[in-house]
Amino acid sequence: MTPVPTFDELLDSAQESAVHLEMRDWYAAAGEQEDFALFRAGTWTLDNGRSMLADWLSLVERTVKRGVVVRRARVVSEPVTEYIKYEHALSPLNIEAGEQVRWLPRRRASDISLPGNDFWLIDGKAVLFNHFTGDGQISTPKTFTHEASVASLCGTAFEYVWERATPHDQYNV
Repeated sequence: MTPVPTFDELLDSAQESAVHLEMRDWYAAAGEQEDFALFRAGTWTLDNGRSMLADWLSLVERTVKRGVVVRRARVVSEPVTEYIKYEHALSPLNIEAGEQVRWLPRRRASDISLPGNDFWLIDGKAVLFNHFTGDGQISTPKTFTHEASVASLCGTAFEYVWERATPHDQYNV
């Protein structure tokens, strides 16, 4: 079994590209609960998000400064959930750190073969699958593989999604 790297190790290993495909309409990550509650209450600001995501944003900035292209695509149901509205509001911080972000309505993804789980694909060769419970909690362990056929599936799926997806600044929630 291949050891599962941390996100720092994963992105630090990237030489050219790191792509992330998200396909859920709801995530219940423990570290976001307070920030999401502020968003739901209408008192959230980008500074709240910046504080919550500080470590992640620093990692992305460090990765992009090395010349790695970091792209994130989200396949979402419409009308979007309150959580997706929250992610959309957070996305300018990802973009500020150097990520490229796009959104694809789920109805436009019906003819794309998609893996069953969200994933990170590093340099088209290494795949980290994130697993979640039905209610959006992070489920462990994650799965990490260098299997060429799996990396190919994920790379092809991501590129099809990316081609059809709308850039963040043009996608309205």
